[in-house]
Amino acid sequence: MGLGSTAKKIQGLSERAEAMYKQVQKLQERIISLEEEMDDTHDTVNRIDHQLTEQRALLLAIAEEQGIDGEEILAQAAIDEAELEDADDESEATDGESASADGGETTAE
Repeated sequence: MGLGSTAKKIQGLSERAEAMYKQVQKLQERIISLEEEMDDTHDTVNRIDHQLTEQRALLLAIAEEQGIDGEEILAQAAIDEAELEDADDESEATDGESASADGGETTAE
């Protein structure tokens, strides 16, 4: 009787081990697929970054031909963007403070 019970336990362990092995294989395939996608995305980002650099150089050259200070325009745009981000951060902080203040108000009746 003891051998039959042991054989069933070993069979159960074997089946669980096989199922886990299959899961590990699937995870391995998913990881490999994600790595390939990540490499493709990295290549795409590098290509777009290179194109952006070329376009910026072209626009600066055109601006210079037209007598426009392209670097000054880019600097002003960066300042404007930073100011907008600061304003967004401040409004989020204010919204968070008012929400926590409203949530903390309770009245005993």
